[in-house]
Amino acid sequence: MLTARAKFALPFSRPRATWRTRGATIATLAHDALLREVETAPKPGLVSRIDSGSHDDMDANTFRRSAAAIRPHFAGMAEAGARGCAMSELRVVGLEAEAAMFAATGGINTHRGAIFGLGLLVAAAGARSAGLAGPNTSLGTIVAQRWSRGIVDGPVLLRSHGSAARRRYGAGGARAEAAQGFPTVYEVGLPALREGAELESRDAEGARVHACFALIAALEDTNLLHRGGREGLAFAQRTAREFLDAGGVGQPDWRARSLAIHREFVARRLSPGGAADLLAMSVFVNYFETGLVS
Repeated sequence: MLTARAKFALPFSRPRATWRTRGATIATLAHDALLREVETAPKPGLVSRIDSGSHDDMDANTFRRSAAAIRPHFAGMAEAGARGCAMSELRVVGLEAEAAMFAATGGINTHRGAIFGLGLLVAAAGARSAGLAGPNTSLGTIVAQRWSRGIVDGPVLLRSHGSAARRRYGAGGARAEAAQGFPTVYEVGLPALREGAELESRDAEGARVHACFALIAALEDTNLLHRGGREGLAFAQRTAREFLDAGGVGQPDWRARSLAIHREFVARRLSPGGAADLLAMSVFVNYFETGLVS
Protein backbone atom coordinates (compact mmCIF):
# COMPACT_ATOMS: atom_id res chain seq x y z
CA MET A 1 0.00 0.00 0.00
CA LEU A 2 1.31 3.44 -0.90
CA THR A 3 2.37 5.89 1.75
CA ALA A 4 0.11 8.84 2.51
CA ARG A 5 2.62 11.41 1.25
CA ALA A 6 3.71 9.54 -1.87
CA LYS A 7 4.06 11.75 -4.96
CA PHE A 8 2.36 10.59 -8.13
CA ALA A 9 2.86 13.50 -10.54
CA LEU A 10 6.10 12.26 -12.09
CA PRO A 11 4.71 9.62 -14.50
CA PHE A 12 2.22 12.19 -15.81
CA SER A 13 4.84 14.89 -16.31
CA ARG A 14 7.00 12.87 -18.67
CA PRO A 15 6.19 13.97 -22.25
CA ARG A 16 6.91 10.51 -23.60
CA ALA A 17 4.92 8.62 -21.00
CA THR A 18 2.68 6.15 -22.78
CA TRP A 19 -1.02 5.84 -22.04
CA ARG A 20 -0.25 2.39 -20.70
CA THR A 21 2.09 3.98 -18.14
CA ARG A 22 -0.48 6.64 -17.24
CA GLY A 23 -3.26 4.10 -16.98
CA ALA A 24 -1.12 1.91 -14.74
CA THR A 25 -0.39 4.87 -12.47
CA ILE A 26 -4.08 5.74 -12.12
CA ALA A 27 -4.83 2.05 -11.50
CA THR A 28 -2.22 2.02 -8.74
CA LEU A 29 -4.03 4.89 -7.02
CA ALA A 30 -7.39 3.13 -7.35
CA HIS A 31 -5.94 -0.11 -5.98
CA ASP A 32 -4.41 1.80 -3.09
CA ALA A 33 -7.78 3.41 -2.31
CA LEU A 34 -9.43 -0.02 -2.13
CA LEU A 35 -6.71 -1.28 0.21
CA ARG A 36 -6.98 1.75 2.45
CA GLU A 37 -10.73 1.20 2.73
CA VAL A 38 -10.48 -2.45 3.80
CA GLU A 39 -7.55 -1.83 6.16
CA THR A 40 -9.44 0.97 7.95
CA ALA A 41 -10.92 -0.04 11.31
CA PRO A 42 -13.17 -0.02 13.16
CA LYS A 43 -15.83 0.60 10.49
CA PRO A 44 -19.40 -0.23 11.58
CA GLY A 45 -20.42 -3.67 10.34
CA LEU A 46 -17.86 -3.74 7.54
CA VAL A 47 -15.01 -6.09 6.72
CA SER A 48 -11.68 -4.70 7.86
CA ARG A 49 -8.27 -5.81 9.07
CA ILE A 50 -9.73 -6.63 12.51
CA ASP A 51 -12.62 -8.94 11.53
CA SER A 52 -15.28 -9.82 8.95
CA GLY A 53 -17.95 -7.50 10.35
CA SER A 54 -21.48 -8.60 9.48
CA HIS A 55 -20.25 -11.02 6.78
CA ASP A 56 -19.78 -14.77 7.02
CA ASP A 57 -18.41 -15.38 3.53
CA MET A 58 -15.52 -12.93 3.26
CA ASP A 59 -12.64 -11.34 5.16
CA ALA A 60 -9.92 -8.78 4.53
CA ASN A 61 -7.87 -11.26 2.50
CA THR A 62 -10.84 -11.79 0.19
CA PHE A 63 -10.89 -8.05 -0.45
CA ARG A 64 -7.14 -7.91 -0.98
CA ARG A 65 -7.30 -10.68 -3.60
CA SER A 66 -10.22 -8.95 -5.26
CA ALA A 67 -8.45 -5.58 -5.38
CA ALA A 68 -5.37 -7.17 -6.95
CA ALA A 69 -7.52 -8.87 -9.60
CA ILE A 70 -9.34 -5.65 -10.47
CA ARG A 71 -6.23 -3.49 -10.70
CA PRO A 72 -5.32 -4.25 -14.36
CA HIS A 73 -8.89 -3.48 -15.41
CA PHE A 74 -8.71 -0.09 -13.72
CA ALA A 75 -5.79 0.61 -16.06
CA GLY A 76 -8.05 -0.33 -18.94
CA MET A 77 -10.74 2.04 -17.69
CA ALA A 78 -8.24 4.89 -17.44
CA GLU A 79 -7.04 4.22 -20.99
CA ALA A 80 -10.65 4.05 -22.22
CA GLY A 81 -11.38 7.39 -20.57
CA ALA A 82 -8.29 8.88 -22.20
CA ARG A 83 -9.57 7.73 -25.61
CA GLY A 84 -12.96 9.36 -25.00
CA CYS A 85 -14.86 6.07 -24.97
CA ALA A 86 -18.61 5.95 -24.42
CA MET A 87 -20.30 4.40 -21.41
CA SER A 88 -21.05 1.24 -23.39
CA GLU A 89 -17.32 0.66 -23.84
CA LEU A 90 -16.55 1.38 -20.19
CA ARG A 91 -19.24 -1.12 -19.25
CA VAL A 92 -17.42 -3.87 -21.17
CA VAL A 93 -14.24 -3.22 -19.19
CA GLY A 94 -16.30 -3.20 -15.99
CA LEU A 95 -17.81 -6.59 -16.79
CA GLU A 96 -14.33 -7.96 -17.38
CA ALA A 97 -13.30 -6.57 -13.99
CA GLU A 98 -16.32 -8.25 -12.36
CA ALA A 99 -15.36 -11.57 -13.92
CA ALA A 100 -11.82 -11.20 -12.57
CA MET A 101 -13.22 -10.33 -9.13
CA PHE A 102 -15.45 -13.40 -9.01
CA ALA A 103 -12.60 -15.62 -10.21
CA ALA A 104 -10.34 -14.30 -7.44
CA THR A 105 -12.95 -14.61 -4.67
CA GLY A 106 -14.67 -17.84 -5.62
CA GLY A 107 -17.87 -16.10 -6.65
CA ILE A 108 -18.10 -13.62 -3.76
CA ASN A 109 -19.15 -10.05 -4.55
CA THR A 110 -16.58 -7.88 -2.81
CA HIS A 111 -16.19 -4.90 -5.14
CA ARG A 112 -19.03 -4.72 -7.68
CA GLY A 113 -20.05 -1.27 -6.40
CA ALA A 114 -16.46 -0.05 -6.44
CA ILE A 115 -15.90 -1.38 -9.95
CA PHE A 116 -18.82 0.76 -11.08
CA GLY A 117 -18.27 3.96 -9.09
CA LEU A 118 -14.50 4.00 -8.68
CA GLY A 119 -14.16 2.72 -12.24
CA LEU A 120 -16.00 5.78 -13.56
CA LEU A 121 -13.75 8.09 -11.55
CA VAL A 122 -10.71 6.23 -12.90
CA ALA A 123 -12.01 6.76 -16.45
CA ALA A 124 -12.52 10.45 -15.64
CA ALA A 125 -8.94 10.66 -14.39
CA GLY A 126 -7.80 9.19 -17.69
CA ALA A 127 -9.88 11.70 -19.62
CA ARG A 128 -8.52 14.63 -17.63
CA SER A 129 -4.90 13.55 -17.94
CA ALA A 130 -5.41 13.26 -21.74
CA GLY A 131 -6.65 16.83 -21.93
CA LEU A 132 -10.28 15.92 -22.64
CA ALA A 133 -11.31 18.12 -19.70
CA GLY A 134 -9.81 21.16 -18.03
CA PRO A 135 -6.99 20.45 -15.56
CA ASN A 136 -9.07 21.86 -12.71
CA THR A 137 -12.31 20.08 -13.60
CA SER A 138 -13.33 17.71 -10.82
CA LEU A 139 -13.48 14.01 -11.67
CA GLY A 140 -17.13 13.92 -10.63
CA THR A 141 -17.98 16.72 -13.04
CA ILE A 142 -16.24 14.84 -15.85
CA VAL A 143 -18.30 11.72 -15.08
CA ALA A 144 -21.55 13.70 -15.13
CA GLN A 145 -20.66 15.58 -18.32
CA ARG A 146 -19.39 12.62 -20.33
CA TRP A 147 -21.35 9.60 -19.15
CA SER A 148 -24.48 10.58 -17.20
CA ARG A 149 -26.89 9.61 -19.97
CA GLY A 150 -25.20 6.26 -20.49
CA ILE A 151 -25.29 5.64 -16.73
CA VAL A 152 -29.03 6.35 -16.49
CA ASP A 153 -30.02 4.55 -19.70
CA GLY A 154 -27.79 1.51 -19.21
CA PRO A 155 -28.94 -2.01 -18.28
CA VAL A 156 -30.08 -2.68 -14.72
CA LEU A 157 -28.71 -5.56 -12.61
CA LEU A 158 -32.09 -7.03 -11.74
CA ARG A 159 -30.68 -9.61 -9.32
CA SER A 160 -28.45 -7.33 -7.30
CA HIS A 161 -29.31 -6.49 -3.67
CA GLY A 162 -29.04 -2.80 -4.48
CA SER A 163 -31.52 -3.05 -7.35
CA ALA A 164 -33.96 -4.95 -5.14
CA ALA A 165 -33.70 -2.28 -2.44
CA ARG A 166 -34.19 0.50 -4.97
CA ARG A 167 -37.35 -1.12 -6.30
CA ARG A 168 -38.75 -1.82 -2.85
CA TYR A 169 -37.86 1.44 -1.10
CA GLY A 170 -37.46 3.92 -3.94
CA ALA A 171 -33.85 4.69 -3.02
CA GLY A 172 -31.63 6.42 -5.57
CA GLY A 173 -28.66 4.07 -5.29
CA ALA A 174 -25.26 4.05 -6.96
CA ARG A 175 -26.57 4.83 -10.43
CA ALA A 176 -28.18 8.12 -9.40
CA GLU A 177 -25.09 9.06 -7.38
CA ALA A 178 -22.82 8.48 -10.37
CA ALA A 179 -25.05 10.27 -12.88
CA GLN A 180 -24.98 13.38 -10.69
CA GLY A 181 -21.17 13.35 -10.48
CA PHE A 182 -20.87 11.73 -7.04
CA PRO A 183 -22.15 14.61 -4.92
CA THR A 184 -21.83 12.55 -1.73
CA VAL A 185 -18.11 12.13 -2.35
CA TYR A 186 -17.59 15.87 -2.83
CA GLU A 187 -20.07 17.19 -0.27
CA VAL A 188 -19.57 14.58 2.47
CA GLY A 189 -16.63 12.23 1.93
CA LEU A 190 -13.89 14.71 1.05
CA PRO A 191 -14.82 17.32 3.71
CA ALA A 192 -15.02 14.57 6.34
CA LEU A 193 -11.61 13.17 5.36
CA ARG A 194 -10.10 16.60 5.83
CA GLU A 195 -11.98 17.31 9.05
CA GLY A 196 -10.93 13.92 10.43
CA ALA A 197 -7.30 14.66 9.57
CA GLU A 198 -7.50 17.88 11.58
CA LEU A 199 -9.22 16.20 14.54
CA GLU A 200 -6.83 13.25 14.66
CA SER A 201 -3.60 14.51 13.13
CA ARG A 202 -1.52 11.72 14.69
CA ASP A 203 -3.41 8.87 13.03
CA ALA A 204 -4.20 8.87 9.29
CA GLU A 205 -6.59 5.98 9.79
CA GLY A 206 -8.72 8.22 11.98
CA ALA A 207 -9.57 10.49 9.05
CA ARG A 208 -10.95 7.53 7.10
CA VAL A 209 -12.98 6.30 10.08
CA HIS A 210 -14.39 9.81 10.48
CA ALA A 211 -15.30 9.94 6.79
CA CYS A 212 -16.91 6.51 6.96
CA PHE A 213 -19.22 7.63 9.79
CA ALA A 214 -20.07 10.82 7.90
CA LEU A 215 -20.97 8.81 4.79
CA ILE A 216 -23.13 6.39 6.78
CA ALA A 217 -24.96 9.30 8.40
CA ALA A 218 -25.68 10.97 5.05
CA LEU A 219 -26.24 8.12 2.61
CA GLU A 220 -29.47 6.28 1.83
CA ASP A 221 -27.44 3.09 1.61
CA THR A 222 -29.22 0.35 -0.35
CA ASN A 223 -27.07 -2.28 1.38
CA LEU A 224 -28.49 -1.19 4.73
CA LEU A 225 -32.00 -1.14 3.28
CA HIS A 226 -31.50 -4.67 1.96
CA ARG A 227 -30.27 -6.01 5.30
CA GLY A 228 -32.31 -3.98 7.77
CA GLY A 229 -35.09 -2.19 5.92
CA ARG A 230 -36.02 1.36 6.82
CA GLU A 231 -35.52 0.63 10.51
CA GLY A 232 -31.98 -0.61 9.95
CA LEU A 233 -31.09 2.38 7.81
CA ALA A 234 -32.51 4.79 10.38
CA PHE A 235 -30.57 3.09 13.19
CA ALA A 236 -27.32 3.25 11.21
CA GLN A 237 -27.73 6.91 10.25
CA ARG A 238 -28.74 7.96 13.78
CA THR A 239 -25.87 6.07 15.42
CA ALA A 240 -23.32 7.50 12.98
CA ARG A 241 -24.63 11.01 13.52
CA GLU A 242 -24.41 10.61 17.31
CA PHE A 243 -20.76 9.55 16.96
CA LEU A 244 -20.01 12.63 14.88
CA ASP A 245 -21.98 14.97 17.14
CA ALA A 246 -19.93 13.71 20.09
CA GLY A 247 -16.76 14.83 18.32
CA GLY A 248 -16.07 12.00 15.89
CA VAL A 249 -12.42 11.00 15.98
CA GLY A 250 -11.74 14.09 18.03
CA GLN A 251 -13.02 12.17 21.08
CA PRO A 252 -10.21 10.87 23.31
CA ASP A 253 -11.79 7.41 23.27
CA TRP A 254 -12.92 7.40 19.63
CA ARG A 255 -11.47 3.98 18.90
CA ALA A 256 -13.31 2.35 21.80
CA ARG A 257 -16.54 4.10 20.85
CA SER A 258 -16.29 3.23 17.16
CA LEU A 259 -15.52 -0.39 18.06
CA ALA A 260 -18.62 -0.53 20.28
CA ILE A 261 -20.74 0.83 17.41
CA HIS A 262 -19.17 -1.72 15.06
CA ARG A 263 -20.30 -4.49 17.38
CA GLU A 264 -23.83 -3.04 17.51
CA PHE A 265 -23.98 -3.14 13.71
CA VAL A 266 -22.70 -6.74 13.67
CA ALA A 267 -25.33 -7.78 16.22
CA ARG A 268 -27.98 -6.39 13.85
CA ARG A 269 -26.22 -7.86 10.78
CA LEU A 270 -25.97 -4.40 9.21
CA SER A 271 -23.27 -3.62 6.67
CA PRO A 272 -23.13 -0.18 5.00
CA GLY A 273 -21.43 -1.35 1.82
CA GLY A 274 -22.44 1.75 -0.11
CA ALA A 275 -20.61 3.94 2.39
CA ALA A 276 -17.55 1.70 2.10
CA ASP A 277 -17.50 2.14 -1.70
CA LEU A 278 -17.84 5.91 -1.34
CA LEU A 279 -15.03 5.95 1.22
CA ALA A 280 -12.69 4.32 -1.30
CA MET A 281 -13.86 6.79 -3.95
CA SER A 282 -13.26 9.71 -1.58
CA VAL A 283 -9.71 8.51 -0.90
CA PHE A 284 -9.08 8.19 -4.64
CA VAL A 285 -10.53 11.60 -5.50
CA ASN A 286 -8.56 13.17 -2.65
CA TYR A 287 -5.32 12.24 -4.40
CA PHE A 288 -6.38 14.36 -7.38
CA GLU A 289 -8.12 17.21 -5.61
CA THR A 290 -5.16 17.83 -3.29
CA GLY A 291 -2.86 18.32 -6.25
CA LEU A 292 -0.77 15.19 -5.78
CA VAL A 293 -1.75 14.07 -9.27
CA SER A 294 -2.06 16.30 -12.31
